[in-house]
Amino acid sequence: MALGARSPRLPRQVGHLPYPTIPLTAGPSFSIRPPPIRCLTTGACVSFQTPITIHQALSRIQARDYVLPAIQREFVWRQPQICALFDSLMQGYPIGAFLFWKIKPENCGDFVFYGFLRNYSQYDAYHCPKLDLPTTRGATAILDGQQRLTALNIGLRGSHAVKEPRKRWSNPAAYKKRLLHLNLRAPAQVNEQGMKFDFRFLTSKRAGELTSSGEGAWFPVSEVYDASSVNQVFKILRTLGLGNDEYAGDTLVRLWQVVHSDGLIPFFEVTSQDIDKVLNIFIRVNSGGTQLSYSDLLLSIATAQWRHLDAREAIHGLVDELNDTRFGFSFSKDLVLKAGLLLSDLPQIGFKVANFNAHNMAVLERNWQMVSDALRVAVGLLADFGFSDRTLMADSVVLPIAYYAHMNQLTDSYRTLVKHSADRDAIRDWVHRTMLRGGVWGSGLDGVLLALRRALQKKGKDGFPVKHLNKGLASRGKPIQFPDERVEHLLDSKYGSKLTFPLLAMLYPGVDLRNTFHVDHVVPRGKLTPTRLKKAGVPQDDHETVRLHMNRLANLQLLEGEENKSKSAKMPAKWLETRFKSDADRAAYRERHDLGVLPSGVEGFEAFYKARRARMKERLTGILHP
Repeated sequence: MALGARSPRLPRQVGHLPYPTIPLTAGPSFSIRPPPIRCLTTGACVSFQTPITIHQALSRIQARDYVLPAIQREFVWRQPQICALFDSLMQGYPIGAFLFWKIKPENCGDFVFYGFLRNYSQYDAYHCPKLDLPTTRGATAILDGQQRLTALNIGLRGSHAVKEPRKRWSNPAAYKKRLLHLNLRAPAQVNEQGMKFDFRFLTSKRAGELTSSGEGAWFPVSEVYDASSVNQVFKILRTLGLGNDEYAGDTLVRLWQVVHSDGLIPFFEVTSQDIDKVLNIFIRVNSGGTQLSYSDLLLSIATAQWRHLDAREAIHGLVDELNDTRFGFSFSKDLVLKAGLLLSDLPQIGFKVANFNAHNMAVLERNWQMVSDALRVAVGLLADFGFSDRTLMADSVVLPIAYYAHMNQLTDSYRTLVKHSADRDAIRDWVHRTMLRGGVWGSGLDGVLLALRRALQKKGKDGFPVKHLNKGLASRGKPIQFPDERVEHLLDSKYGSKLTFPLLAMLYPGVDLRNTFHVDHVVPRGKLTPTRLKKAGVPQDDHETVRLHMNRLANLQLLEGEENKSKSAKMPAKWLETRFKSDADRAAYRERHDLGVLPSGVEGFEAFYKARRARMKERLTGILHP
């Protein structure tokens, strides 16, 4: 599941397993311990254990007594969810039971385990660390509750860092370490989530600034974890100058109780050592809700059943590698897993538990190197075509290209050898058309991919079979056609839309897209402000139209990075005079970008826009309707 996936206000409860009554208010808790439950499907014994404190649970994580089995997914909670969990605990709400798997010492070496994240960073610390457990002692693997326990571990013992807005993903300084803080001065403001305690992830510097300015007293929650007795809480209050603040005292004591004295971690324990039985329980518990996607289950099962490769490391490593290609992509493990099923020629490629059998997993493992190599070539081609996360509208387009690379055993040399240039052009043109048509890579994707695979199997040995691929798309109700209304829609594409890049690349193929390039405004936006329009004598009634057309396709062009820097915010006619020495070179540039007569001032913008749009329409219609 992706980080942006929806999550409920409170973490979900364990699948279909009952759990004891947890008090809804602070204070001592009690429960009636039920007898062991035997799973009717697997025969595995699942018994309820005495609840433990959060401090006990995190201490066992620290000692590597609690570990994550390889069938678990990655940590996906965001900062607001972690804050909500702590608020729920402070208010005395139940956070659901946990499911643990007790593993005997002699069996620890048979499985792959990972540690819990403590200092999460979206930049370079988002994968759980792999563990080598000694076989001299057992371990407890977390089958359900990883997200909650990791959130507690980060909040009480670690930190959380995500990219700050408007900063580059590749900039390490964009990921500042933030600790969980609690405002000891006042409760949270009234909010729709019903949160009463003001928890926030703040840098130490920001927490100090807010406290110094009187905007609360921001306390790092981790200090409570290290307070072994409630008396230390009172010392902390006095040190902060809050010894006489009733709200601060009640709040900090409540936090200490939540961490150290209340048994807030109720859990069931599975004792079976049969991986198949445990896997069955894991699937049933985690597929009952919407939190764990089927791709997560597939990854879990592959990890448990692969014999020679660590599926989790292999798949996550390939995803990271693909996303680091050229200017960067954002491919998911879902896409990589789908590629594995498609390229392995498995008859069914849907993310359904019924397809996750031992035979399919063995085939996937056997073909993994082939799948990886084909995806590298396919993603490399997309990067050569100028695509990246900023410009690729649908990640799934890489899959038929990867299949073509696989069946023809293409290597990186295919991307550069002159003898393959026509074939590469055919792939690029087809990718552009599927992007511009719209809806190709949306609903019914599995059926579309199977139809494309059949077309490639039939004609893919004789070059990239565009006609047969298009027939396959038409058979799925997605013909590559461009009626007049679609052409008009494309011509009105806006700056920032992912449609603009394939359109400009198809219309004006002269830019070397392997280098840094930009989608640039022909007439700069800074020249078309209301003030400048008024000063130039443009009628007030036309201002709105000019501002609308300013960001439309007919005022956009592709420029290589250095050209864009030299152009800066100059009017295009003025820039051409400084950029090219001869009239012939300037004329060639205007022809190459279909610029026509360039306006010398902003008063000529509308005439320029309408004329270029008309030329674009004629050119685009000719390309799309050869």
